[in-house]
Amino acid sequence: MRAADTMISTNELKTGTTIEIDGDVYTVVEFQHVKPGKGAAFVRTKIKNLQTGATFERTFRAGEKLPRARVERREMQFLYGTGDSYTFMDTENFEQLELTAEQLGDGTKYLKENMVIAILMYQGNPMGVDMPNTVELEVVKTEPGLKGDTVSGGSKPAVMETGVVVQVPLFIEVGERVVVDTRTGHYVQRA
Repeated sequence: MRAADTMISTNELKTGTTIEIDGDVYTVVEFQHVKPGKGAAFVRTKIKNLQTGATFERTFRAGEKLPRARVERREMQFLYGTGDSYTFMDTENFEQLELTAEQLGDGTKYLKENMVIAILMYQGNPMGVDMPNTVELEVVKTEPGLKGDTVSGGSKPAVMETGVVVQVPLFIEVGERVVVDTRTGHYVQRA
């Protein structure tokens, strides 16, 4: 029996549930059960294709059966990147796996050597990555703060150790460590 042979009702969909539609694997980003005054109930969803990263909305009839995709999360340590290729090592069996920048998406902006992330695997093939919500990065370049800069006020661009540019408060200096939200790319706080 294939992993996709297990069916799930649209009434059981939750954020993070993985389903298979037309041979592609999707994860549910948002869902809403709708019971209109007239007509049948339905489930409005926003789903994300794990292979392409494309997100779109789709409506299903309430109670409709969909094949559930069993996606495995494997904890892997980032070893190094060369060009467009990124090498990871499984933390349990020490097997190495290479992913492309396309498979990592925006995750490439936040990867640091020895960082552990979850690689999403479907039927033995990597489908994408699940980056932590926040990462701690060191500021390597930014304009010096002016005397009197306080917590409130403007922001300035700062280059992080990974090369990503983040808007930070005026009081942040080179060498400081800051927490950055990987979903939005925004400064959260000092580390």
